Amino acid sequence: MMSPCVVSLVTHLLLLLHHFPPLSLSLLLHPPPAHVPTLVPHAPTPLGRSSFSAQAQLDFTTRCNSSCFHRGEREEQLTDKLAFETLYADGFRTLTTVEVEGDDEEEDDGGGDVDHLPRPLPWRRKPRRAKRQIYGADGRFNIKGDNFLLDYPFSTAVRISTGCTGVLVSRQHVLTAAHCVHDGKDYVHGARKLRVGFLIPPSINGTKSGLVSNKKPLVRWVRVKRTRVPKGWIQGPQEVGMDFDYALLELRWPHRRPFMRLSVAPSSDDLAGNRIHFSGFDSDRPGELVYRFCPVEQESSDLIYQHCDARPGASGSGVYGRVWDNDLERWERKVIGIFSGHQWLEIDGENRDYNVAVRITPLKFAQICYWVHGNRLDCTQD
Repeated sequence: MMSPCVVSLVTHLLLLLHHFPPLSLSLLLHPPPAHVPTLVPHAPTPLGRSSFSAQAQLDFTTRCNSSCFHRGEREEQLTDKLAFETLYADGFRTLTTVEVEGDDEEEDDGGGDVDHLPRPLPWRRKPRRAKRQIYGADGRFNIKGDNFLLDYPFSTAVRISTGCTGVLVSRQHVLTAAHCVHDGKDYVHGARKLRVGFLIPPSINGTKSGLVSNKKPLVRWVRVKRTRVPKGWIQGPQEVGMDFDYALLELRWPHRRPFMRLSVAPSSDDLAGNRIHFSGFDSDRPGELVYRFCPVEQESSDLIYQHCDARPGASGSGVYGRVWDNDLERWERKVIGIFSGHQWLEIDGENRDYNVAVRITPLKFAQICYWVHGNRLDCTQD
């Protein structure tokens, strides 16, 4: 058995590799930025107050077959599903419908494919995985000590008071999973006084800086002023699976921590190392921030399939990768998805199990960006 010092050294080396991942030669040719359509919102319609009757479901599991795996967004009534509901702190709700414009090519194939998403990859035969959520040896790392807890990108992970995780995407906004606040029919009971928790390392509470303390971090809670959920989820998660499992929370006041920028999710071949990463608050490690990374196994138009080890509580974590930033002319960590949960995928008569993230498509990017900025001018990747 390795000594604690050796284990700590190995963990630190792996975390350093996280900061400096190897880049494949194929990534030297950078893909063009995704075209982002423009969402035009209409005036909000009052809906009354929520009853907050639902129970939070942290272990979210769905099933999918070949038809839903290969389903593109051209078959969806996108303008209807991209409408969104806004929940205010007093329980009052509004519904905002939208239109999509600024895409002259949308009528070339019948007017449906406005999102220019990559087609689902052909099914890849992989060794069968038998376990759920933890695949083989547990590859998760507990993040401890000021050097990591307050270090970007780990500092962008926050707790959600309903038991989930979120990621800071602006000075005042947190992206998380929709099922953490809404069950598809109503808001969960805990969303009545929804809060976001910021970790405070032990050193700020008396431990010498730079040392790893056995004490668990404290949490500073901040109330949420406004919550936005796409109507594609509110219509019922059974209809669309995980495709619209995301929500944006607006804090009562800005925070001072670094946040992570959003990006349209590229093909996995255009991610540095073909890897994704996310940090969350897994329920089997209470009070700890847990980091993991793994390669993308499969991808569809709306979902990223992977075997990153995760447990309930990690739902809502910001899934990020290193993508090429044309403005900065360098590789940048950006949020490309939201960790949703677990899915059994049946393809060609085979049942496979995956952990799944909702990918940020161009239209979803435009929607979330509008939620953050409140205008359309700042929402482009061109």
